[in-house]
Amino acid sequence: MSLNHSPEMHQNIIARIPAVTGRELREWFMRLESGPPFSRCEERAHWLSDEHGLSHGYASAIVHEYEFRRRLRLNSA
Repeated sequence: MSLNHSPEMHQNIIARIPAVTGRELREWFMRLESGPPFSRCEERAHWLSDEHGLSHGYASAIVHEYEFRRRLRLNSA
């Protein structure tokens, strides 16, 4: 999944997620894991946005961060 903004902007968005959404990133990750098994990141972001009323920008940032951390876990195992 490619970013449409700089890594610094992504980190700023990630830092604001708890205040903007009322949920910690870990909670959003759990929702992604228990949600429908979409194969594409874009589909996951649309689902997250539609299902939970997030802006597409925040939903995409959550999915991107989830995938980034998941890859780190898989590569370190």
